[in-house]
Amino acid sequence: MVSIASYADHHFSGVEALWNEAFPHDNPWNAAKTSIPEKLKVHPELLLVAIEQGTVVGSVMGGYDGHRGWIYRAAVLKSHRGQGIGKALVEEVEKRLAALGCIKVNLQVVASNAAVVGFYRSLGYQVEERVSMGKHLPRSGAHLAEQAAAKTGSGG
Repeated sequence: MVSIASYADHHFSGVEALWNEAFPHDNPWNAAKTSIPEKLKVHPELLLVAIEQGTVVGSVMGGYDGHRGWIYRAAVLKSHRGQGIGKALVEEVEKRLAALGCIKVNLQVVASNAAVVGFYRSLGYQVEERVSMGKHLPRSGAHLAEQAAAKTGSGG
């Protein structure tokens, strides 16, 4: 039996393994060691895991800026797909977003994963005419100092 829970620190290795399987060619800034600590700073209750017998078998990350909600990093282990786990994760994060006052949820699907569009359509999502754009910002001084300290092994 699978249960949906809020992420806790002891789930890290399971989420990391899941994301490595689900997103094998992803950019380094999306790695669990980078994304999870940042997510936990803002709406940590929107980072969810699906657990079966103590093992992380799925995850989803939600975001809310007060205007729109977003779904990120939805993933289920290949061995557990087709069992309703992804649907349960998405529905729970939608419920939590709605509780925050969110009235519209967006998500993006990378072109190389277009096969998942049917899954989201089955949950009521529609393809919208949009141009997705992005820009990488330089890391802040605090992030640079943390990175430098990590490289040299000093804590401060």
